[in-house]
Order: sequence, then structure tokens, then C-alpha cells
Amino acid sequence: QVQLVESGGGLVQAGGSLRLSCAVSGRTFSKYTLGWFRQPPGKEREFVAGITVSGGTTTYADSVKGRFTISRDNAKNTVYLQMNTLKPEDTAVYYCAAGVSVTWRDYRSYGYWGQGTQVTVDS
Repeated sequence: QVQLVESGGGLVQAGGSLRLSCAVSGRTFSKYTLGWFRQPPGKEREFVAGITVSGGTTTYADSVKGRFTISRDNAKNTVYLQMNTLKPEDTAVYYCAAGVSVTWRDYRSYGYWGQGTQVTVDS
């Protein structure tokens, strides 16, 4: 069983920064590809960023490219999402997800999910 627990969400002014963390426990952390998704109010869940097992490859949604950075620390079993220059449209519940063989943007390909953390960006 794999458990994911997000933290670091909150209320921030537009232009500000937040760093989300996701602690992963259970089976071997280093075998999982990891992703961050978000679900804005009244909208469907959308891909934000992903990172491979080694951390050598990352990918981002166009809407966050250049502002968000995903990283992982395999020694701490944790994945991070550094979010800079936040905009009101970044307001959403953010989820981390883990999978062994994933299609980056397809949330159905990730087998494990956290409970989500709210990020609210005030204009």
C-alpha cells in the first residue's frame, strides 16, 4: 500500500510563491513516477507537472511552465512543487500522484493519490 500526503497549501497574494510537499510512504518510493495535478473550482482535474523515477526528466503544463518547478528527494521519499509568480487562475486543490507506468497527462494512469491541498491565490 502506498500513501501520499500533501502539505504546504494556503492563501497567497498574486505574484507570491508557495512550495507544496508530498510525502510518500509504503512501497519503494524510487520506483514511482510522480505527478502533480490540480482541480480548480467547478472544473476537471488537470495535469500540472511530472517527474521520472530518477528525476532526470520533468514535464509541465503550458500554463505553469517557467513558473512552477517539480523536484523529488528519493532519500526523503518526498516530491515538491515550487510555485512562483502565482496567479488567481492557479487557485485549485492540488494533488500529488504516483504510478509505475504512466501517461503524464492522463490522471487515470496514476495508481495512487493524496488527499489534496488547497491553494488559493488572491488578486
